[in-house]
Amino acid sequence: MARTVTSTVRVLDVLAPVLRDDPRVHVVFGYDPTSAFSDGVSDLLRAHGARVMPWDQLARIPCDLIVTATENADLSGTDAPVLVLPHGVGFHKLVPDARGPHDRVSGLVPEGLLDRAWLTISHPDQAGQLAALHPGTVGRTLLVGDPCYDELLCSRDLRARYREALGVAEDQRLVMLSSTWRTQSLLGRHPDLPARLLAELPLDEYRVALITHPNVVSAHGSWGLRTDQTSAREAGLLLIPPTAGWQATLIAADVLIGDHGSVTFYGAALGKPVILAAFGDESIPGTPMAELGRIAPRLTVRAGSGGRPTGPGRPYGQGGHGLYEQVERAIADHEPARLAKIGAAAFADPGQALARLRTDLYALLRLPEPAAPPPPVRAFGDPLPDRQEVFSATVTTAVDGDTVAVRRFPASVAGVPDEAGHPNDPNATEETACVCRHLCCQDRERDRHLLESASVLTRHEPAATPTTAMRWAHETLHRYPGSLMAAAATARGDCLVALRDGRVAEASATGLVRDPGLLAAVVYGRLRAGRPLEGIVTLRVGGREEDVALRVRPVGAHD
Repeated sequence: MARTVTSTVRVLDVLAPVLRDDPRVHVVFGYDPTSAFSDGVSDLLRAHGARVMPWDQLARIPCDLIVTATENADLSGTDAPVLVLPHGVGFHKLVPDARGPHDRVSGLVPEGLLDRAWLTISHPDQAGQLAALHPGTVGRTLLVGDPCYDELLCSRDLRARYREALGVAEDQRLVMLSSTWRTQSLLGRHPDLPARLLAELPLDEYRVALITHPNVVSAHGSWGLRTDQTSAREAGLLLIPPTAGWQATLIAADVLIGDHGSVTFYGAALGKPVILAAFGDESIPGTPMAELGRIAPRLTVRAGSGGRPTGPGRPYGQGGHGLYEQVERAIADHEPARLAKIGAAAFADPGQALARLRTDLYALLRLPEPAAPPPPVRAFGDPLPDRQEVFSATVTTAVDGDTVAVRRFPASVAGVPDEAGHPNDPNATEETACVCRHLCCQDRERDRHLLESASVLTRHEPAATPTTAMRWAHETLHRYPGSLMAAAATARGDCLVALRDGRVAEASATGLVRDPGLLAAVVYGRLRAGRPLEGIVTLRVGGREEDVALRVRPVGAHD
């Protein structure tokens, strides 16, 4: 039975491995379109090549077993036994009841269905919880485990591969945002949190990914979600499709900012640092989810800024603790064992879920279980995020002797800086001679205001020859008279920076840095600090340092 995207994905995920290689079982999907969150179900089933039965034919087609991950489908026209799979972690949340004005426990079927329904559970304690909610569940539960959690555990060794697929460098940290649905969710409380984070987390040190509950997309459409997060997407937000990819992204993440949704719980069970940006009263007291809400740290998000921070890298939250500081502290102070006990209270006997589910399913079908070994637990595939390249950045340069520290923040969320020095910048030290900010835009930037406001303009691809680089640079300076310099990398690996006063600086990194925006920032910082554009200087970005050789090229020496 397919009613919502969330429940349909769970059925699709488990039926294929459980019924593999067995032509005795014929599977037809009944699509119930009555849910407010049914949008996307038909497309999902079609994409999987599933055979779909019109809902009004349900009562006329005999079947031996109904498998569903939604407890809300109307099955009154049938008398077949029903196997109910959870579509989240246990029975921990209250959700609106489509049959009336009140809330109900997510995962618990209506009373009229209990005499022929079997509820799969992931931990023995859930049987007692259900019995306390309704005595009719006694003897109607099957201890299976959690197939999704088993696959998450199986996928941990592929973390490096997943990070590469997401475009996360080895020296970067991945922050994953997870939002369930309704007003008490992360996005319900803080719809601009992705943009706020991206405005405070240095571009070269962090990547940010967002996963939403499928109901968010069903209610608002993927176009609506992308539109709501336009500035964040322009700032490099990785938007993960809600039906696939969140599991690999969770494995790849260094820290998870979430709410009372199941994805947040999975992250905690895996030992990830977790920060709660929201936690609704929908969570049922006494459950492992409620315990997570009690012990996990909370994110302080200052209200009333309209999504704009006080400046890139500057304090944001109360008491001088910005989002950047809170993320760093959550990673540094994390104790995996503190959250591991929560997972142990929700997931029994990891690794056995598919095998147990196959045994129970064939027993309900009254068919001999296949002689083949139980279905293997497989790792998840690579994530396929919706992402955009960042074309413009607000750049902070701090010049201290022969060291230039550079931090970049996406201009779409950090704003356009002024060009004055900021001796009180939080990145500065007592020995720092000059801390300045500037706007750097790539020539592929489509926002003309940003291009016309930029101090530094860069070419998006290396020039074939120095002559080509210089021709581009001079034409760019002429086209944008407000800019101070134009920088282009060359095919041989160096960067030529044409200054407004006619000089040309050459910057060559001894390491792997080839980004003209970073090398131009070294030139800009030295220039604003009144330091010579000659010699070896140290570029410090994120946690790494690179030596950069600077020299001013003689006039006309472009070959």
